[in-house]
Amino acid sequence: MDLARCLRWKTPIFLLLVILSNLGGDVCLRFGLRQTGNLLVQSPSAYLQVFFTPWIGFAVTFYLVWIFAQMALVSWADLSYVIPITSIGYALAALAGWLLLREFISPARWLGIVLIIVGVMFVSPTAARTTGQRIGINES
Repeated sequence: MDLARCLRWKTPIFLLLVILSNLGGDVCLRFGLRQTGNLLVQSPSAYLQVFFTPWIGFAVTFYLVWIFAQMALVSWADLSYVIPITSIGYALAALAGWLLLREFISPARWLGIVLIIVGVMFVSPTAARTTGQRIGINES
């Protein structure tokens, strides 16, 4: 299978994985920190205690998936493509905060969410990779 054909199916799958794992991590982190209250301001050892709560554990797991998927994605797709596309996760996180966590979203934040979505719409039809070949350490 040639590189272009391989990237056609691999890139959208990994983009979705990066976006959803980051979103899952953010939401779980917020749920977990809501449950712990002000525990983190009490002492440095409280961070270890909070780290081993279930919601924080889920968040860490999501973030591990996110970092490995992000590493894989950036290994074949341009950073100038990946970062703008995955920024849709910021808009989704705001919407999840509004829907799941009952957070208030001001008109300025709604405008920001719309701008992110518009930006993603501009970048998404472009090529995921614009370089002709992989850049290796020994290549000049």
